[in-house]
Amino acid sequence: MLLNLTHPILFFDLETTGLNVASDRIVEISALKVLPNGDEEVKTRRINPTIPISPDATAIHHITNEDVALCPTFKEVAKSFAQWIDGCDLAGYNSIKFDIPILVEEFLRAGIDIDFRKRKVIDVQNIFHKMEQRTLVAAYKFYCNKDLSNAHSAEADAVATYEVLQAQIDRYPELTNDVAFLSDFSSKSRFLDYAGRIMLNDQDEPLVNFGKHKGKKLRDVLNSEPSYYTWIMQGDFTLDTKRVLTEFKNSM
Repeated sequence: MLLNLTHPILFFDLETTGLNVASDRIVEISALKVLPNGDEEVKTRRINPTIPISPDATAIHHITNEDVALCPTFKEVAKSFAQWIDGCDLAGYNSIKFDIPILVEEFLRAGIDIDFRKRKVIDVQNIFHKMEQRTLVAAYKFYCNKDLSNAHSAEADAVATYEVLQAQIDRYPELTNDVAFLSDFSSKSRFLDYAGRIMLNDQDEPLVNFGKHKGKKLRDVLNSEPSYYTWIMQGDFTLDTKRVLTEFKNSM
């Protein structure tokens, strides 16, 4: 089943120094770009994260500090990578919660203001969990009848994710072969920022989604407690959260 595409779509996977979106960095990125005519192009690159890789992360992806010591930093490749993915919709496995937020943070650190909210995003994990509720290894076996022998290799995971989505469309008649539909179907949240600190209510009003003000309208909090904005801007929050908050505050 070829995907019905109007724009190129990028299936990508990241290996990182850890799991903290605000502070951890990319050590490997692999992306499979699929064009509307079905042509495919794969790029894989290791990145010097400029910070130590945690032992727990190395135990999963087997990439050591020595492996990436002489690799380029993300800032050195950010511009060319941004140009390569320009105009692409995005797809991944657990990408909405992890890979996209991490990638956005890296772009912002590199001085490139990229906003994936303007693109369609398909999270294959969310489709899988709605339908079967298992891991990528199990999804690959279940949908494709193949063993994912090189799991946690960024390239193997990215390619497997693409094959799983194709098989999901073949398997479930309720899934429309359309990127906009799949993006809506696989999105679980109405967060304004990738870290989930700010979300929308049923009236599309931004709400605080953490801490003592959880559930309150962001507008009311900023009006009644002006120092709240400064606290977030000076705190250990993601650059993306700070950007979204600033955009909302300016709109007021």
